[in-house]
Amino acid sequence: MKEVKAFIRAQKAEEVLDALEELGVSDITLLDVMGIGQHMADPHESKYSIKIVKKYADLAKVEIVCKAENVERVVETIRKTGYTGRKGDGMIYVSPVETVVKIRTGARDDEALDCCSPE
Repeated sequence: MKEVKAFIRAQKAEEVLDALEELGVSDITLLDVMGIGQHMADPHESKYSIKIVKKYADLAKVEIVCKAENVERVVETIRKTGYTGRKGDGMIYVSPVETVVKIRTGARDDEALDCCSPE
């Protein structure tokens, strides 16, 4: 099992979610985040924050846990759909997941992921 975390442009979030749902991914976490750093921000779209006194970019963080055999399809769907060709398009990270437990049923690992992986 793998966890896919993607930091994408906030304005691309709906398009990325639609593409993931079309792929068959149904369990997705989406968060609004601020990215700080030169590699995160398109200089033409970054903003200044008075609270943190830095330039930041409005980003969306997409989180998915899926079976290992589905990772490449998930990653490529996010990459292709989130792409604009400009600096600050985002990053995708893939990490191993040791255990998954569905709270309602007690299902574990791959059995717990049956409803949230591409077919």
